[in-house]
Amino acid sequence: MQFSAIQNQDDTYLMHTYGRFPAALVRGKNATAWDVDGKQYIDFTAGIGVNSLGYSDPEWAKAVSEQASTLQHISNLYYSPVTTAAAEQLCKAAGLERAFFGNSGAEANECAIKIARKYGTDHYGPAHCQIVTLRNSFHGRTVTTLAATGQDAFHTHFTPFTEGFTYAEPNMDAVRAAVTPDTCAVMIELIQGEGGVLPMDQAFVQELAAFCDSNDVLLIVDEVQTGVGRTGSFYCY
Repeated sequence: MQFSAIQNQDDTYLMHTYGRFPAALVRGKNATAWDVDGKQYIDFTAGIGVNSLGYSDPEWAKAVSEQASTLQHISNLYYSPVTTAAAEQLCKAAGLERAFFGNSGAEANECAIKIARKYGTDHYGPAHCQIVTLRNSFHGRTVTTLAATGQDAFHTHFTPFTEGFTYAEPNMDAVRAAVTPDTCAVMIELIQGEGGVLPMDQAFVQELAAFCDSNDVLLIVDEVQTGVGRTGSFYCY
């Protein structure tokens, strides 16, 4: 199928929510992808943080194929030995206690927001639900995670947004000023990805963690783009 035909099909049948580069990718291996015309590309973004093992990793492809031909999906009403084994490996590698499997980064962040608000309201009452996020951040494209995103450009067209978010510059003076008695959490990226690939200062993050701990404010670290080996350690934090 020629590129022009694929582009026409896209124009006809898909909602244009994303701008596209003029290339139709058809296969990949490791960090290299090929388009329909045979042109090669080196993918430095790993599919925007998705293909952490590269394209067509043989062990990954084998595992997916075997699982798809065994049991491709069950609901949360049943136990799954594959799921529980994966959760155990994830918790032990991350040094955390529990895992929740979501369908997307936005859903993972929404879960973290809900956990923080449940903790706040359970311990301090229904008003204790405010969350501070950083300017220039990006936390997802749902209505709630767009509200958590600290970029004005994302706050158009889709109002009204979920309430309860305050934005602060990435320094302790600004965060302290933004935290109130009703703040249940501070939410950060350790490397602001969509905002320009901007690493947080390590001293700031450590001081923020200590500040949150001493004030019983939860610290949410959004590692959708930096977690599971993408920065050289299992998690960037």
